[in-house]
Amino acid sequence: MARVTRNALQLLGLLAGLLCCGAATAQSLVPVLAAAARHEHGEGVPRDETLAANLYCYAARLGDANAQYALGWMIANGRGLARDDGMAWRLFALAAGQQHAQAATLMASMPAHSDAALPACMQPPPAPVVAAAAPVPDAVALPSYPASTAPVQRLVERLAPAYDIDPALALAVIAVESGFRANAVSPRNAQGLMQLIPATARRFGVVNPFDPEANIRGGLAYLRWLVGQFNGDVRLVAAAYNAGENAVRRHGGVPPFRETRNYVQRIVSLYSSPIHDYHRKVTRQSLPHE
Repeated sequence: MARVTRNALQLLGLLAGLLCCGAATAQSLVPVLAAAARHEHGEGVPRDETLAANLYCYAARLGDANAQYALGWMIANGRGLARDDGMAWRLFALAAGQQHAQAATLMASMPAHSDAALPACMQPPPAPVVAAAAPVPDAVALPSYPASTAPVQRLVERLAPAYDIDPALALAVIAVESGFRANAVSPRNAQGLMQLIPATARRFGVVNPFDPEANIRGGLAYLRWLVGQFNGDVRLVAAAYNAGENAVRRHGGVPPFRETRNYVQRIVSLYSSPIHDYHRKVTRQSLPHE
């Protein structure tokens, strides 16, 4: 492998800080993406596709659509990382969800792989195992759900940290939306555990909304977007999940619909914190509105 440049090491340090402290913005990622492209193509620096892939990957984890597309292309072609069509499709789907045209084209040209894993560098590090660990102050304690829901709870607890969503909030949504039924279908054709309507499922790259993991991933991605849009206000996030983002904006708060107000009350009865500040990593990305 080519020698890692001092500039690349500085950028990796910057990324580590952004991942730690949630300070990523589109502007702060510009030098990271530029360095990744230079190392990918050997422009003024030694060509190092592995380093380029790692730079793209950390920026992709922070939600940058261009990085998600670039990393997907490298993985689809076995550049810097082993070729993996399923992983590439997942990355193209993430970028396409942010209206990245090239990613959408490549995603459409490939078989769907909604259950494929994302690269390891896009996952948060595992929490250290310590004896008698103190409760995490910014996580809400889970209500007592029936024992039959344990498989869904374990799935949410495994997936939610990668989306910077408190598992307790995601489980509250699942409890209210579907009652933990993976085959639930509403009169409005909302489907699965987190009741994704077809447009929302497409928006977040969910091909089979009745697959529990795929559905939860889509719902978590949507919750992450709503948390960013409404500054973590749980009542507004819940209202938008039920009535739509535009309805919340149009009414300047929780819409005066009986169904939505009842829905919000049910969510906050299960999730006690008024603000979702689980990690404070979400930025306002340019995903399409409803």
